[in-house]
Amino acid sequence: MIAAIPSPSTNYIQIWVFELKAYGLMIAAGAMLAVWITGRRYVAAGGDLLVVHRMATWSIPAGIVGARLYHVATDFSRFQNDWSEIPKLWKGGLGIWGAVAAATLVGWWIVRRDGGDVPAMLEATAVGIPVAQAVGRLGNWFNQELFGRPTTLAWGLKIDPEHRPRLYPESSTFHPTFLYEALWNIGVAAFIAFLVPKLLPNLKKGYSWAVYVAGYTSGRLWIELLRSDEATEVLGVRINVWTSLVVGVVALVCVWFGLRNEPSDGHRNLTRTVPH
Repeated sequence: MIAAIPSPSTNYIQIWVFELKAYGLMIAAGAMLAVWITGRRYVAAGGDLLVVHRMATWSIPAGIVGARLYHVATDFSRFQNDWSEIPKLWKGGLGIWGAVAAATLVGWWIVRRDGGDVPAMLEATAVGIPVAQAVGRLGNWFNQELFGRPTTLAWGLKIDPEHRPRLYPESSTFHPTFLYEALWNIGVAAFIAFLVPKLLPNLKKGYSWAVYVAGYTSGRLWIELLRSDEATEVLGVRINVWTSLVVGVVALVCVWFGLRNEPSDGHRNLTRTVPH
């Protein structure tokens, strides 16, 4: 092998007497970037920035709780004998499906309560959320987790012996699947920001969010098949593969519904004025 991606020697940053876990810092950085992007897009569409901040105040904690609950529910055997492990988020273990579901429900409620424009908020978050996911995935790099099967490719990821899967104790380089997902998410965000208004001009306001879900699940599907870590399986297939299939199909149906009629004037204005 000519080259390989090194893994960090530590998963925390030392500031005075405090150890800040890189995993949490990446999630926080992703969340802040998502709020900034969402705010710019929502304000450009005529919305109130305060609504974005109120939504984020409630949606981000809800998303973290939802993500952890999904992970615990789908990997229950790991926690059933030691419930004290559940709140230890710094060790990893956040399911994006639970995060998106919880944050979306809470965000929808907050925006509705504050009299905001829900479809415009969906359009705005359709770019902000995948960018947040991309940044958050870098936390897996620091934890040396969520990588794939062994590879000899030049961009293989070096993994320390103590973090290697039991099936591949002698392999030292693996597919950096967390990086694949991060790059895919950036591509999804760029597609929605730059190409959806041109390729899908008849898409109704708010339905770009369904494009995001369809785009993310299509990438997660093939990336999940490269993973080597232990996971709950249904009929011999990783549960997140099934989730990607089901959620992806539902999202595609939503996109189809969004294309059935001409978009409202509000959506036309949004696609013209929202910054990228």
